[in-house]
Amino acid sequence: MKLFSEAHKTVFVVDHCPYMGESCRQTVEFDMFTKNRAPGIIPLAPIAKSLWTCAVESAMEYCRIMYDVFPARKLPATLSSMMSTSGDQRLLTVAPKQLMGATRVNFIVSDSRAHTLNSWGQEDQNLQELMSALAAVGPPNPRMDPECCSVLHGLVEAVEVLCKCTDYQHEARTTLMENADRVSNRGRIICITNAKSDSHVRMLEDCVQETIHEHNKLAASSDNLMQIQHCELVLIHTYTVGEDSLVSDRPKKDVSLVLTSEVHSVRAGRQLPAKLMTLVQQHFDLASTTITNIPMKPTFNVSEQEEQHANTSANYDVELLHQKDAHTELLRNEGKNMQAIGDHFKGKKVDPHLCNSNRDGVVKDTVTLKWCTPRTNNIELHYCTGAFRISPVDVNSRPSSCLTNFLLNGRSVLLEQPRKSGSKVISHMLCSHGGEIFLHVLSCVRSILEDPPSISEGCGGRVTDYRITDFGEFMRENRLAPVHEMRYLLDGSVEVPLEKAKSQLERHTRYWPMIISQTTIFNMQAVVPLASLIVKENLTDDDILNCQKTIYNLVDMERKNDHLPISTAGTRGKGSKRDEQYRIMWNELETLVRAHLNNSEKHQRVLECLLACRSKPPEEEERKKSRRKREDKEDKSEKNVKEHEADKTWQESERQKGALEREKDEVAEAEIIKDSPDSPEPLNKKPRVSVGETQPPEKIKGPVSLLTFWTNRINTANSRKHQEFAGRLSSINNKAELYQHLKEENGMDTHENGKASRQ
Repeated sequence: MKLFSEAHKTVFVVDHCPYMGESCRQTVEFDMFTKNRAPGIIPLAPIAKSLWTCAVESAMEYCRIMYDVFPARKLPATLSSMMSTSGDQRLLTVAPKQLMGATRVNFIVSDSRAHTLNSWGQEDQNLQELMSALAAVGPPNPRMDPECCSVLHGLVEAVEVLCKCTDYQHEARTTLMENADRVSNRGRIICITNAKSDSHVRMLEDCVQETIHEHNKLAASSDNLMQIQHCELVLIHTYTVGEDSLVSDRPKKDVSLVLTSEVHSVRAGRQLPAKLMTLVQQHFDLASTTITNIPMKPTFNVSEQEEQHANTSANYDVELLHQKDAHTELLRNEGKNMQAIGDHFKGKKVDPHLCNSNRDGVVKDTVTLKWCTPRTNNIELHYCTGAFRISPVDVNSRPSSCLTNFLLNGRSVLLEQPRKSGSKVISHMLCSHGGEIFLHVLSCVRSILEDPPSISEGCGGRVTDYRITDFGEFMRENRLAPVHEMRYLLDGSVEVPLEKAKSQLERHTRYWPMIISQTTIFNMQAVVPLASLIVKENLTDDDILNCQKTIYNLVDMERKNDHLPISTAGTRGKGSKRDEQYRIMWNELETLVRAHLNNSEKHQRVLECLLACRSKPPEEEERKKSRRKREDKEDKSEKNVKEHEADKTWQESERQKGALEREKDEVAEAEIIKDSPDSPEPLNKKPRVSVGETQPPEKIKGPVSLLTFWTNRINTANSRKHQEFAGRLSSINNKAELYQHLKEENGMDTHENGKASRQ
C-alpha cells in the first residue's frame, strides 16, 4: 500500500481574470435587521456576489472542513519511530487515514501570472493565513487586459508545486535513504474557472499533461524534487445564474497513466459551495450525520431571517461531517456486510437509519441520529470504541453555533438511533476534548464484562427451540488443530490445511436447520448414520451399505406405520396425517442427499437407492389410498355422531328442566285454588297441546343447522313462560272435563264438547 495518497497534497487554482468579477446574479439580502428600524428609513437594496467571491468562499469551505477533520499537526513521533525501524515494509503498510494532519493545501491565484499564497509548511496550513493572503490579492481588476490573463499560468504553477516535498515526504525520504523512490508522490489539482467551451477544457487538460511530463524529467535529476506518480485534475466551470452552460459535465476518466481528469459545470451562488461540499466528502472519505430534535431556547435580537426560529421552541437539525469509520459499527450492528457499507457510500441506501437530504439542489445520504440528553455529564462512564473529529456543514447557522457552544462548555450529548418501536439504542456521543469536538462511537453490543446473553435475546427473538446439543457436536467435529507435517494432493500440490478446513465446514453447513421444529430427520435416531456419512468428501463401499441400511429401516418404519417426531407447535387438532408426516420426512431426506450429490460418484448411488425406495409399487399405492379413504370416512362419521349426540343431549336437558318447573307450579297452585262459582257455558276452544307432549320434530339427517338449533331453543324458552290451565294438567288425553258438579246435582252427563245432555 502506498504511504501518501492524492488526499495528501491538494492545490487550489482560482481564476483571477477580469471576467471572474462579473455578478453571479443571485441576490443576497444585505439589510437584514429590519425589525427595529425607525419609520421613514429606506431599506438597503439586496446585493449579488461576483464569481470570484463565490469561488473563494467555496474553496474556503472546502479547506475549513478539511482542517476541522484533519487538523494540521507537526510530524507525529509515531511516524518517525516507524520509519526509523529496520524493516521498510512496515512503512509501506501504513494506511493514509492513520496519518492525522498529513493533509496539505496550496493556494494559487492566476491572472496575468501565477500567485502562490502559501507553502506546504505546517505554519501556513490554517484558514487565517489563507484568508489574509486572499484579502491582500483583492478582487479581479476589470482594467486588466483579458488577452494577458489565463488560468494556464496557475495550472503550470500547480504542477511545479506538486513536485515539491512536504515535511512528511521529506522525513520519509531521508529515513529510507537508498529506498527513497518507494515513497510515492501523488496529488490533486482543483481548478475553479469560467471556461469557454469543451475544447477549451481539453486544451487545459493537454497543458497539464505536458507540464507533468516536463517536470518529471527535471525532478528525476534533482534531489529536492519528486516525480509525480499520479495527479487528479478536477475542473469546475462556474457561470452566472440564468445562463446556459457552454461546458458539459464529464465523469472521471484517465487522460494518461499519470493524469486523471473530471469536469463539473456548476452555477455560481448557492450551488457552487454545495458542489465543493460534495467533493470534499469524496476526496477525504467523509460521511454525513444529521442530529435531529435538538432543543433550543428562544433568543431575541436576532435577524429577521432567523426570527421565526428564535421565537419558537421547535426542535432543530444540524448536519455534521466526519470520517466514514464512525458509521461502520452502526451498519455492522444492523446486519450489513462490508459490501453493503461500500454500496451505501457510493450513493445507495442500505440502512433504515439512512435518509436523503436535499441541500441546495444536491441530494446526498446522511445517517440520522436523535438528540438524547444524558443523565450524567461524566463521559468516562461510556464504553467508547472510536472518536472522530467533526465539522458542521452550515457553520454559521444558529443551530450549529448553539450546538458548538454547548459542547465547548464541557457538556456532552448522547445520540440514539431513531426507532418506531422497542427500547432506544444509544450509538454515539458528542463531547469536546481540548477545545475540539469529537463524535464518539459507543458500543451497542453487550460488554464482555456482563453475563452471557440468553438464547432468546439473539437474532431469533423469542425462538428457544434451537438445536443447542447438535450445535455443540457440530463444533466438536469442526475444531481446528495444528498441522505437524505437510501433505500433498494427487496432483503433487501441497494441501493447504486452512482450505481443507473451509471445505469441510462448507460441506457440513450445506443443509443444517437451526431450529428443532424446522427439521424431522435430525430429530430421528434412525437417520443419524446417514446424516453423519453423507457429508464426507468421499464414500467407501461400507459407507454406502450403511446409508442403504438406513433407508431400508425408514421404509420398514413406514410399513409399520410408526410415529415420527413431527413438531405440532402452532397446529390445531390432531396434526398432520401419518402419510403426510412420512412424505415430509422423505422430502427432507432427499434435500439432504441432493445437497451432497456432487461430492463424489458414490453419493449418486445413495440418491438412487433413496429414489427407488420412494417409488412404491401400484398395489402399495392402491392399498394406501383405500386406507386413507377409510380413515377419512371414519373421521367424518365420528364427527357427525358427536354433533348429533350433543344436540340430542341439549334438547333432553331442556325438556327435563321444563317438566320440573311445571311440577313446582302444580304444587303451588293446588294450595290456593278454591271452588269457582257457576259460570256460563264456555265457548268451544281448540284443545291446547301440552309442551311436555309436543311431538318431536322430524329428525334431520346430517348435522343440525344453526336456524333449527336457535328455533328450538326459542320455542322451549317461550313454553316455560306460559302458566298451564289447572284442569288440563289433571286431564286425561290432554282433555279437561268442565262442570263436573252438574253431573252430580242434576244427573247430567257431559260430552267431549262440554254440552250437557239428559240421561
